[in-house]
Amino acid sequence: MIPQEFEYTAPATLQEALALIADGERKILAGGMSLIPLMKLRLASPAEVVDIGRVPGLGGIVESDGMVRIGATTTHHEVETSPIIRAKCPLLAETASHIGDVQVRNVGTMGGSVAHADPAADYPAALLALEARFRLVSATSDRVVDASDFFVDTFTTSLEPGEIVVEIQAPLEDASEGYRYEKVAHPASGFAVVGVAARIKKSGDRITLARIGVTGMGPKAFRAREAERLLESGADVATAVATVGEGEDANSDLYAAADYRRHLARIYAGRAVAAAISRAS
Repeated sequence: MIPQEFEYTAPATLQEALALIADGERKILAGGMSLIPLMKLRLASPAEVVDIGRVPGLGGIVESDGMVRIGATTTHHEVETSPIIRAKCPLLAETASHIGDVQVRNVGTMGGSVAHADPAADYPAALLALEARFRLVSATSDRVVDASDFFVDTFTTSLEPGEIVVEIQAPLEDASEGYRYEKVAHPASGFAVVGVAARIKKSGDRITLARIGVTGMGPKAFRAREAERLLESGADVATAVATVGEGEDANSDLYAAADYRRHLARIYAGRAVAAAISRAS
């Protein structure tokens, strides 16, 4: 398919980019792994795209103030292979390794992925489990939003017109923490039919912190808060993960019915939590 005709602009600075998108009419282009396919299928037909892929200061990974800070145009491959992320936030590196294929990981960007908010994307599960935050900037505002408030619905986030994601902020993981991302990948697209990210902290045999993020099952990623509470209260893994998805809508399509997706979420939550427990020290 060929997209409709459109204008292309490549601003040299963030301020120039923000001025261009202030009216909310233009589309942001970073890696293009989400927007370009939509344009080719004519599901998106922007009159103009604003390419921020080469805007200085929007990429890179640094550690500061107890956070790993990831620029929006950082590629999935850079997240996967970053020494900082592997040492300080390994759940995120493990999750990035599951995204698409090598070509997608070399071009697709983290900021573009989270802003697109595909309900089957991999990052949201890990970002929810990590209790990450997003820095959102417009020509007139600069704010930080928790991951739990950022993902609103299918392809819908809390981004306001004229705003872009400029940075993802993930708290440093404790060295004694266990983590795991488990995924049922769709055989054609590689997206998550269901994906589960787990973080576990222990004191002796007791779980003192449990965080479980689930993607792919429903219209948006979510925290399995009841399962977390049960694990922290001393319940066994099977009892806790049996509650995953309760009260949440489940997607249904030709590949997986809603009940099957809910079943997979519980099975893979059990695997992710068990692996995270085994890694915790």
